[in-house]
Amino acid sequence: MDINSTVAVSRLVAQQRAMAVTANNIANANTPGFKYERVQFADWLSRQAGADTPRGGATITYAQDRATWRDLQPGSLSETGNTFDVALTGDGFFTVSTQRGIRLTRDGRFGLTTDGTVVDSNGNPLLDPNGQPLRMPPNAQQVTIAGDGTISTDAGQAGRIAVVSPNDPGRLQAEGTTLMNAPTGVTAVARPRIVQGALEEANVQPVLELTQMLNDAKEFQFVTQFLQAESDRQQGAIDKLLPATN
Repeated sequence: MDINSTVAVSRLVAQQRAMAVTANNIANANTPGFKYERVQFADWLSRQAGADTPRGGATITYAQDRATWRDLQPGSLSETGNTFDVALTGDGFFTVSTQRGIRLTRDGRFGLTTDGTVVDSNGNPLLDPNGQPLRMPPNAQQVTIAGDGTISTDAGQAGRIAVVSPNDPGRLQAEGTTLMNAPTGVTAVARPRIVQGALEEANVQPVLELTQMLNDAKEFQFVTQFLQAESDRQQGAIDKLLPATN
């Protein structure tokens, strides 16, 4: 494969990744707490050493899928009326305990297990500021969750929901659709703002994502057409150079 084709293929692979990310955004447009993703492209330079190259041809630039990042802008709120559905209207994340360790989430779909533990939709316990699972007293009634995360029942205060902020938001690592890992650690949010009986919707704008998908598809089609034209050109040159055979 010649240089023109390898450069085009690098763009094709990167564009394929961009289409997959956009498709994932569309698929999760109705997932509470989901944050849309974008692909960051970069140039990967290949310097041609010890070769006779034309002026300006000493460096070949390939397309590189360098990173994927999430936009952490909050989504809109939707009321559900469910007791353990909670939404954050400001900065921060809830913390849940998973098999891989403590993870952050903006998905506020919580419920109770048979022993009264507050868990997310995947069964991961919701944590308090001390990193312990929150549990409701047996037969607790009239559960209310204050704006600072304090949980009260007819039997008294049952605990408080931890809300934290990552020390370096730029290094958050997504795990699945709504969980994130904070490798640089977290800090407690001094004044969290929690709304009971509501969920934060995904910050995906479906119309914009569909437009992005169309643009991604056009870019992909353009590169494939270029590769086909390059293949035809090379085959035409070969046909002309080879001696005619009877």
